[in-house]
Amino acid sequence: MVSDKSKKLKVSDKSENAEEIDGELVLSIEKLQEIQDELEKINEEASDKALEIEQKYNEIRKPVYDKRNNIIKSISNLWSTAFLIHPALGDLLNEEDQKIFKHLSSLEVEDQDVKSGFSIAFNFNPNPYFENTKIVKTFTFPEEGTTKVVSTPIKWKGGKEISNGVSQEKKGKKRPPSDISFFSWFSDIELKDDIHDEIAQIIKDDLWPNPLNYFYNEDPNEADEDEDEASGVEKDGDDNANDVEEDDDDSDEDYYYYYDDDDSDDDYDD
Repeated sequence: MVSDKSKKLKVSDKSENAEEIDGELVLSIEKLQEIQDELEKINEEASDKALEIEQKYNEIRKPVYDKRNNIIKSISNLWSTAFLIHPALGDLLNEEDQKIFKHLSSLEVEDQDVKSGFSIAFNFNPNPYFENTKIVKTFTFPEEGTTKVVSTPIKWKGGKEISNGVSQEKKGKKRPPSDISFFSWFSDIELKDDIHDEIAQIIKDDLWPNPLNYFYNEDPNEADEDEDEASGVEKDGDDNANDVEEDDDDSDEDYYYYYDDDDSDDDYDD
């Protein structure tokens, strides 16, 4: 039988070992944290350098974008067409928005200071819907706090104001509640922390860099559907051809039956 004294010694040894292990673990974690802090510092420096490079090339792109804008002026409805064809943005335009977008003359993105924010400007020709010739939405990214958003107030002409996507002229007509106007996007004032405006990002990072991707190219999804349909027709045609061949092999009567049909058509034509 083990004495109480020997039991106490074993418990004491176990406690000392645990303290030694805990001490080693704490030391390892502290060293690991130092490495992580060093990596974090490098990542911050890399991020700052990347922003500097992006800033530099934004300035280089600016005169090229100006040249592009001058050429786009000679292409009727380029921006409105590209916007409408875009798989994500096009779904945001209801029927009345599409009518308004026919008067869109140009679109511009300004992001000279990539750290502080950017702005998106829609330029319109004189139109029967609102007085504005330019509507701008600006996003400002403070170092701390919420993203600030400022939009140009739209000066709607009498009876043309869009409320929840429906023109005041057509309030009496029923429309789906989800049919919200794209122009309601300009009424947003503030975004919560860490929430980015997805519409703005798509315009800034996808549509603006190359509108030609969506001006004359068909929707890739539609192209895939067309290919699938064509493959289906071809497959059905092959199956039908095989059926005919099998019928030809099985019966000579069917063979002569098709000839009878041709003869009857000739008689009908005469």
